[in-house]
Amino acid sequence: MKAHILAAFTVFVWGVTFVSTKVLLADFSPFWILFIRFVLGFLALCCLRPHRLRLRGRRHERLFACAGLTGIACYFLMENIALTFTSATAVGVIVATSPLFTAIIALARGHRGALTLRFAAGFVIAMTGIALVSFASGGAVGGDVAANLIGCGLALAAALVWAIYSTTVAAIAEAGYETLASTKRIFGWGLLFMLVALPFGGPLPDLPALTNPVNAGNLAFLGLGASAACFVTWGFAVKHLGAVTTSTYIYLVPAVTAATSVAVLAEPLTAPIVGGLGLTIGGLALSNSSGRDAS
Repeated sequence: MKAHILAAFTVFVWGVTFVSTKVLLADFSPFWILFIRFVLGFLALCCLRPHRLRLRGRRHERLFACAGLTGIACYFLMENIALTFTSATAVGVIVATSPLFTAIIALARGHRGALTLRFAAGFVIAMTGIALVSFASGGAVGGDVAANLIGCGLALAAALVWAIYSTTVAAIAEAGYETLASTKRIFGWGLLFMLVALPFGGPLPDLPALTNPVNAGNLAFLGLGASAACFVTWGFAVKHLGAVTTSTYIYLVPAVTAATSVAVLAEPLTAPIVGGLGLTIGGLALSNSSGRDAS
C-alpha cells in the first residue's frame, strides 16, 4: 500500500510540473530549466547521501548510465522542448502513453503476463478519459499545425524514453541497490549527458530572472520536490510494484495537469473534465487489477 501511495504522490507532483515549467519558459530556455532543476536535485541528494555508491559489478554502471541518459537528460529535454511547441495539457496527455510502452518492452523481454486483457482495457479507458480532459481543457494548440506536430512528436518520444528508464530502474532495484543512493548516481550521469547539449542550451539565465520570487519558487519546486524527492519515491514504487504497475499511475498526470490549470490559471472545471478524470482513475484501477506485475 505504501508503494501505491508514493506512486500516486509522485505523479501528482509531476502533473503540476508541466504548469510550473510552462511558467519558467517565459524567462529560461528548456535546457537551463532542466539543468538548474537537476543540479538542485543532485546537491540535495548529495547532502542526504554524501558517500559514493559502491557497485556490485562493472556492468551495473551501464544501467546507471542508461537511466541517466533516458530518464534525466533525454526525457526532460524532449518534454521541455515539446512545451515550447504545444500546450502543457497536450504534452501531459501524450506522455501518459508511457505505461503501454513499458508493457510492450516487458513483453519483448519475455514477460508474457505484462500486457493482459485487463491492462489493455484499462489503458483504453484511461486514454479515453485523458483525451476527454485534453479536448475539454483546450489541450491542442491551434495556429501553427507544424509546430504542434513537432511538440506532439517530441512528447511521444519522451513517453517511449520514460518507459526505457522505468525498465532500467527496475533492473537496478533487482540488483539490490538502495533507492536514494542509486537515484543520486543516476542524477550524476544525467547531468554529465546534459553537458553535451550545453553549447546549444541558449543564453545563460540572468540574475533578475533567477532571483524573481516566482521563478525561484518554481525552480526550487522542480529541483527539490519534483526531482530529488519524487525520483526517490518513484524508484521506491518501481522497486516494490515493478515497472509496469508503477507506470500505470502516469495515467493520472494529465488529470492533475488539468486540475492544476483550473486552480492556477483559473480555467473552468467543466462536466467533460470531471467525466474524463473519472474515466482516467477508473482505467488506472482496472490496469492495476490485472495481476502481478512483470518488469
